[in-house]
Amino acid sequence: MLRPVPLLLAIFAMVLAGCDAFPGRAPDAPATAKPTPSAAPTPATKAEPKPVSTEPAALPEAPLADPKSKITPLNKEKTLFLEKKPDGGMRVFVVTEVCLREGLLEVLLCKAKTKEHESILRVDLDPRYIHSALLATGAKVGSPVQFVNPKSGELEYKPASGQKIRVSVHYSRDGELKTHAAQDWVLDKKTKKPMTYDWVFAGSRFIRNPDAPKDNPEYYCANNGEVICLSNFVDSMLDLPVEVSKDEIDLHFEPITAKIPPLKSKVWLILEPIAEKK
Repeated sequence: MLRPVPLLLAIFAMVLAGCDAFPGRAPDAPATAKPTPSAAPTPATKAEPKPVSTEPAALPEAPLADPKSKITPLNKEKTLFLEKKPDGGMRVFVVTEVCLREGLLEVLLCKAKTKEHESILRVDLDPRYIHSALLATGAKVGSPVQFVNPKSGELEYKPASGQKIRVSVHYSRDGELKTHAAQDWVLDKKTKKPMTYDWVFAGSRFIRNPDAPKDNPEYYCANNGEVICLSNFVDSMLDLPVEVSKDEIDLHFEPITAKIPPLKSKVWLILEPIAEKK
């Protein structure tokens, strides 16, 4: 269970008391040229293919769920935000960066300077704060994957559990704004289609330094890089509730390169708890 940390307390204080927030701004609509009545018709020509930019895309405005939503920064670097919708629902926004477009995948999102060689996105932020923000939305944390029965010591797979979390991405690509499920960037090599599994809020683990057991706070293991995973890790914050071994990852997932913006492009990663069916 997550131990209270200062940021978590601050998040709940902001949610309960209200705080200064700023609304998102929708992009200006493109101007539409009026036809010239006197213009003579011209023969149809084959459209030139639109050039694909290789330049990193800047971060667009946050894609609020409703114009009346309020979005509050949760850290001084303004890379983690909480959106409160008019209906009371909340979403977590994380500023991330594209770090890989080709290769084999073990994670969707890693902490910077950890698993960039096998992750599409990275974030320069302690993932315990993303964990805290998810708790503030009301998301229910479960348990990480289990590979060994703790009582018998025998091999026994038990999938990660926790509330399902909708993971979306919002970014600019060749001058166009795009918002879609993060799964659309991940090819399931078995089906030859985008991945369809939802992530669950497994919650990673907290451990103490054996050389300094009284240290506070404890170490949050998702800092090893396993923030949002595509293969099963006991340290995952968000994991897939299906068996995907890291030893067989080459049989499962890879990036859909054509859909991913250029390296170092800034991307909004949006996390929203999926209501459980009654």
